[in-house]
Amino acid sequence: MLKDLRIIDLSVPLENGAVSEPLPGSIRYVEHDKEGREQMQQLLGVNPDDLVYSDGNGWAIDEVHAITHTATHVDAPYHYGATAGGEPAKRIDEVPLEWCFAPGVVLDMRHKGDGELIAVDDLQAALDKIDYQLQPRDIVMLQTGADKRLESKEYFQQPGLGREGVLWLVEQGVKVIGIDAYTLDRPFAAMVADYRRTGDGRFIWPAHFAGITAEYCQIEKLANLDLIPQPHGFYVSCLPVKIKGASAAWCRAVALVAEG
Repeated sequence: MLKDLRIIDLSVPLENGAVSEPLPGSIRYVEHDKEGREQMQQLLGVNPDDLVYSDGNGWAIDEVHAITHTATHVDAPYHYGATAGGEPAKRIDEVPLEWCFAPGVVLDMRHKGDGELIAVDDLQAALDKIDYQLQPRDIVMLQTGADKRLESKEYFQQPGLGREGVLWLVEQGVKVIGIDAYTLDRPFAAMVADYRRTGDGRFIWPAHFAGITAEYCQIEKLANLDLIPQPHGFYVSCLPVKIKGASAAWCRAVALVAEG
């Protein structure tokens, strides 16, 4: 069965000092002929001449300093608040794996502009366009096209989901919502502008905070949704790294599409 599947990478890398991160991570690369060799000498008690197979070189390893919300990652319900639906919110190592390996649905939102709200009507219209009715545990991925601007400051120009849209999707049985942009919400600048204009705190992080009312996870910073040849009828795997007690974890999100 697996030999007939095409795997499409939906992830962006965790990279050193990424422009597309307000809180960028850093990576220290340990090379074979320098610190890697020194570490092997120290830990194994050998001399470079003893490393016969590698011509005196050691290993290569990497030291990463980054929040769990960099690169493509899955947010756990605990990210939004301490409770979800009146119960203790799940941390990332408590999220059911069944939520993270399920049928996928791509909803095209590329017609929505920077800072615009993706409303329930937009979701319903996109589903009507592809003639599909959501099923429980579908992984819904919103395609905005922001991933094509990943290496620039314009990456943050995107539409976003609101509280009503999140709650509507969860009511349909959706447990994981993804987006090919920095955040599921509208951009920080758009939310702050509306808050300053009105003084209404409900403009701040409404999609995320909806998870306090109804439990769900989200995948942020997806990419390559345009490479998936069909809007549904495929699987998504977004299994998160198992970090004890964390609010999120990096994942290598992929789409599994049957050939032919």
